[in-house]
Amino acid sequence: MLILVVDDDALAGEMTAALLEESGYHVVLAGNGIEALEVLQAGQPVDLVVSDMHMPLMSGIELFRELRGRGLACPFLLLTGDDPATARSREPALDGCLAKDETLETSLGQAVAALIGESGGTK
Repeated sequence: MLILVVDDDALAGEMTAALLEESGYHVVLAGNGIEALEVLQAGQPVDLVVSDMHMPLMSGIELFRELRGRGLACPFLLLTGDDPATARSREPALDGCLAKDETLETSLGQAVAALIGESGGTK
């Protein structure tokens, strides 16, 4: 199971990756939406995208729309420092949206498991 984490804040990206790796997932990092597209164009088989909302060059919502426009249907989880309901109202087709707050350590693993249909074990 490979998860693409997209975040322009290197520390936040590393933290997100560490939480996912701790749960047994394999993670590849991209520093922005353009890098994420390059990873995917290189043929990397990604099972889930976890993206920050606010990034330069391409926001998380713009990345989601670009991926769907290219026919990539893997689950997409948006992380935001804003109210998740606001982000979802801007893009109702998002598979999931979580607050980047103190609950992320718990909520991220639960959301990922729900999106990829796993309840634990080796990923």
